[in-house]
Amino acid sequence: MQSNACIMTTDVPLFSQDCQKMAGMQKVPNSSSEYIYMDYNATTPMESEVIQTVTEAMHEAWGNPSSSYAPGRKAKEWIDWSRETIAQMVGGRPQDIIFTSGGTEANNLVFHTAVKYFLDHQHQLVQNGGGMELGEITQSLPHIITSNVEHDSVQLVVENLVKEGKAKATFLPVSKETGCIQVDDVIAAIGPSTCLISIMLANNETGVLMPVAELCQRVKIVNHQRGKVAPKILLHTDAAQALGKLPVDVQDLGVDYLTIVGHKFYGPRIGALYVLGPGTSSPVNAMFFGGGQERKFRPGTENTPMIAGLGKAAELVVKKLEVYASHMKEIRDYLEANLMAAFGKEKLHFNSHFQESDRLPNTCNVSILGPNLQGRKVLQHCQRLLASVGAACHSENVSRPSHILLNSGIPYDVAENAIRLSVGRATSKADVDTIIEDLQQAVKEIELCATQTRQ
Repeated sequence: MQSNACIMTTDVPLFSQDCQKMAGMQKVPNSSSEYIYMDYNATTPMESEVIQTVTEAMHEAWGNPSSSYAPGRKAKEWIDWSRETIAQMVGGRPQDIIFTSGGTEANNLVFHTAVKYFLDHQHQLVQNGGGMELGEITQSLPHIITSNVEHDSVQLVVENLVKEGKAKATFLPVSKETGCIQVDDVIAAIGPSTCLISIMLANNETGVLMPVAELCQRVKIVNHQRGKVAPKILLHTDAAQALGKLPVDVQDLGVDYLTIVGHKFYGPRIGALYVLGPGTSSPVNAMFFGGGQERKFRPGTENTPMIAGLGKAAELVVKKLEVYASHMKEIRDYLEANLMAAFGKEKLHFNSHFQESDRLPNTCNVSILGPNLQGRKVLQHCQRLLASVGAACHSENVSRPSHILLNSGIPYDVAENAIRLSVGRATSKADVDTIIEDLQQAVKEIELCATQTRQ
């Protein structure tokens, strides 16, 4: 665990004081460690097979993939293989996969593409029809629809486009009853200049699954009815949290773009973007300019070892997803049952339980109720548990409860006590027993201290 992990992810890991002293030590999170890691929604360790693949690619495929000699051809083979396995993981075609540095770049690429796509559409309308009788559409900013519980790599890029006067946006609230975006609300928010709808596939804090497939079906009907004057509405989902935990198929979802993040499913810290027919069915406008790599959509000499590792991580998901998901759900359910047994119904609130909503098999967001039991404080008193409060690293006020929980309808005093516990492939029931004891001891210490202070 590195002490700067907060800078590298939008989730804030909270370590005990002992762990903070260990800053810089490399500890692979698993059940044999001195510390028990339950922050897999923030990042996952690389699987041993992935590390082996990365190492092998470093030795064998060090050449430039654009070169014709043997080390270059080997690098190209690794990249082609990875593209195929990643496409298989999401149900797409190899030619629909574009490698990126990570999920943030992939998301930015989608939003900047949508803005350019709208402006090009406007320009074409003016050229073809003079613009006089086309009305509002040729005078509007591109309109983006998203939710108010998105990851920062979606929310902040949209906010910045609005701030710079390049777009207008609608941040739709999720239902307080379900924690989900409502499809009818999205359809009602569509206007003549709407060019992109981006809704995450699974929420990183509550684990709630969003109705992306239903939404895409409804929007495609709208697209058919709009004709050629209004731009086609592009559809994007950030699937960072869903991959490796749930089956993900772009054909079933019906999206134009899907974001892939390696370090969420035991791969390296790079990513990819699925694009349905890049440059043909769906537009892609490069943010970088340089060589011809990735068909010029993402130029720059390819990071062959990390791409190979991403391919291996995807291959493992394809082969073992059912086993992974079943184990995580079993451990998550065991965790929640034993938390309830340890603390009781009156002392516990599950922030990830919403009526009629499905959720990720590994995610438990819970608040231990009490005036002095803020999540941050509880985790600081834990001796072994490594977990997250779920607040964004980039928040100006890290003491404020998660805006995602607040926007999902969790009361302020409950949200500030939230702890996100996300289990992984190797998390055991023994790990759960240990961290529950750790949490009980932490709560006992805090409450005893509060009592002594009052006296």
